Amino acid sequence: MPSPQQARAQASAITSGKTAAEVEASPTSQLRALFDGPHLSPGQRRIAQYLIENITEAAFLSITDLAERVGVSQPSVTRFAGAVGFSGYPALREKLQSIALGALAGGAAEENSSNELQAAVDAEIDNLENLRRDFGNPDQVIQVGRELSRSTPLTLLGLRISASLAEYFAYAARRIHPDVRLVTRGGSVAYDALLQSREAGGTWVLAFSMPRHAQETLTAVRVARSAGLRVALVTDLALGPVADAADVVFATGTGSRLVFDSYAAPGVMAAALLQAMTDADPERTQARLEEYEQISDQHQFFLRD
Repeated sequence: MPSPQQARAQASAITSGKTAAEVEASPTSQLRALFDGPHLSPGQRRIAQYLIENITEAAFLSITDLAERVGVSQPSVTRFAGAVGFSGYPALREKLQSIALGALAGGAAEENSSNELQAAVDAEIDNLENLRRDFGNPDQVIQVGRELSRSTPLTLLGLRISASLAEYFAYAARRIHPDVRLVTRGGSVAYDALLQSREAGGTWVLAFSMPRHAQETLTAVRVARSAGLRVALVTDLALGPVADAADVVFATGTGSRLVFDSYAAPGVMAAALLQAMTDADPERTQARLEEYEQISDQHQFFLRD
């Protein structure tokens, strides 16, 4: 009889579900798709970031108001519109308004007299709702899960505040993958680990980068790419240099209403990638989980529920 974890692995395999044409991505994902292609100047990146973080309000601003909010000139806004493929700011604003109205129609939570803790939970619910919409088309998650499963060794990178997510992923991944390497220290230690992983035959790194984004994470990702490793990145909603340096980006919102951020959506994103890895090689998954159950029973790793 399979263990509860084995049964869950069998029952929760990811299926494609709706086609890409039927899926309406979250507003953040739509904006990232709009802004990610062109090479933007630092000033243009500030405009893009402001729009991502304030879409429901910013979509209805005049060019003068938007320029003032971001701290750039009106010609800079016009050039930004051209850089992302529009004839001018009016055409860009029309597109932004359609995205904003779609977000509002999706059912934003009604404001009430909630306290700060409840507001923090509400913000995380919004992050999870956006992630749920993105999962309407899970093809990229499935594909990257396959690639991570095939990479031997598989290296996980999480520095500073991001180490906890990398450690969670590594702990679970070791149940289903034969060679998982965890990097939670930056500098030359990270470089050595990444280079050794590539020399040992590894093809992919899964990196986590939560705010505040560490300079050493960016450097490590660039080192990995220069060594011939591909990088999948789980990060927050921001456009930025770490996302630009990665091959694949999974952007999920983080809770920022309290003194320290919370990571409900990135945690679910990590679990989804783990699920995709189990689906990629079900025979290996089953064999390794069975072996682990035998070892855990033999050595009494866990209390009996």
